[in-house]
Amino acid sequence: MSVHDIENRFVDDYAAADPIEATALGVVGYDDQLTDYSPEGHANRAALTRRAVRDVEATEPADEAERVAKAVFVERGTIDLEIHDAGLDLASLNVIASPVQDIRQVFDLMPQETPEQWETIAKRMTGVPGALDGVRASLLAAAEAGRVPAIRQISKVAEQAETWAGMSGDGFFDTMISGAGISGAGSSGADLPQSLRGELEQAAATAQEAYAEFAGFLRAELAPQAPEKDAVGEDVYRTWSRYFTGADLDLREAYEWGWEEFTRVEREAKEVAERIKPGATLSEAAAALDADPRYRVTGQAALREWMQGLSDEALRSLRGTHFDLPDELMALECRIAPPGGGVGAYYHGPSEDFSRPGTMWWSVPADKEDFSTWREVTTVYHEGVPGHHLQIATSVYERSLNRFQRLMAFTSGHAEGWALYAERLMRDLGYLDDDGNLLGMLDAHLFRAARVIIDIGMHLELEIPAGTGFHEGQRWTPDLGLEFMLTRTITDPDHVRDEIDRYLGWPGQAPSYKLGEKLWLEARAEAQRREGEAFDMAAFHRRALRMGGMGLGTLRELLVG
Repeated sequence: MSVHDIENRFVDDYAAADPIEATALGVVGYDDQLTDYSPEGHANRAALTRRAVRDVEATEPADEAERVAKAVFVERGTIDLEIHDAGLDLASLNVIASPVQDIRQVFDLMPQETPEQWETIAKRMTGVPGALDGVRASLLAAAEAGRVPAIRQISKVAEQAETWAGMSGDGFFDTMISGAGISGAGSSGADLPQSLRGELEQAAATAQEAYAEFAGFLRAELAPQAPEKDAVGEDVYRTWSRYFTGADLDLREAYEWGWEEFTRVEREAKEVAERIKPGATLSEAAAALDADPRYRVTGQAALREWMQGLSDEALRSLRGTHFDLPDELMALECRIAPPGGGVGAYYHGPSEDFSRPGTMWWSVPADKEDFSTWREVTTVYHEGVPGHHLQIATSVYERSLNRFQRLMAFTSGHAEGWALYAERLMRDLGYLDDDGNLLGMLDAHLFRAARVIIDIGMHLELEIPAGTGFHEGQRWTPDLGLEFMLTRTITDPDHVRDEIDRYLGWPGQAPSYKLGEKLWLEARAEAQRREGEAFDMAAFHRRALRMGGMGLGTLRELLVG
């Protein structure tokens, strides 16, 4: 078998072993099932990965395309196995991206238009108790081995589970099936047999009861074993950093660079703030923009419409000018996320056949109705075009890649780095000439630079250097991290508080944005230096995007050399 054959087979094998991932990838045949998150399930997926890595390593690439595919797969597979062998997958529990969220969020990706689709949803809902039992078994096994998530993550995830269970309002699954016309809502219920309505109601109740019981398990059984300390330490952090960046970084060097980048962006943001309101601080300029009706929308439906309109305009104006956008990429849905998750925006890629389009989700507090758009213009470009949607959907569309490269080679540093690079690019292309929207972009970059500092600083408990004007000489703690974000950035406070919890439960991910952007900028500068006047920006982007996902180390090798 060729490298491509092995990697294509791996996608099919892995989809069968991870039905939630299969749905996320758009691989058909598993939408009525949920993933086995028990220790046995993790071991099974690790065995598939181990076999495939071994087979790919033993296969001689037939050409340059297979050489690249081999490098991408071995790097990704090796770090996945390192995480499994360390028991970190069994201990996975955090507020943003762990099995507890995956089980709930997979239902967001399921079509709800026909009785057959609702039958599939009902079957999958009945599997929620078993899936959560698997998570419970893995967490207990990890605890027995001495790996228990910090109490902060346990408490916050318990709150999420209680929200989805309907313990403080409408439950997620009850709300979801209301779209089928059950309980008097929606218009399609008349098309469903009465037996199916009853099946959906029972399945929703079963799923919500399972989340309620899981919350009880977290509070009663796992929390008493949990450490108060959030920092994971350098060894664990270094492993996760390699997973999220695809590179073996000098963490202290990255920490120092984070301070340099923060200072640079802060200086530029203050210059823009001065233009918005002479003599104002960053916070005062932000308050002035928040009060300006030109930058406000009221109501979550209006926010969604504003997002969709801006996204559609970016698609239209960038197509055929700066980027290649085939018809399949022109569909990008903007939606408000169900309550219970973290605050912020995120993206889900299209299915393999593009029958499900790419989707930009915006997660906002359930009771929030007033929104400032000046902060969020750059977020639409980050999540949509030319950010995540352009990059990820281009990979899915690119048939010169094998299926692993198209669907499963996502690396946070590569993708988030590109999306942050895309924000800066939109400024260069003239889309952020308005000073309010420009300050929003600079705020986003200031925020991401602060993430490098705080994420590395908190988990390695590093010292705050002299000359920073912030608790110099002290070592980072979560309280100092929160204070820094609230006083030295102008990001929405609700988002900031959510972010601190995210960093502490997802070590190594937050710095991948800025560190990834840094490499993209270096790669472009090197290409410009190498090619001189012949350098073509659109051609550089086309080549880079068509290579698909990969770790930053592999990207540097291919683009910089």
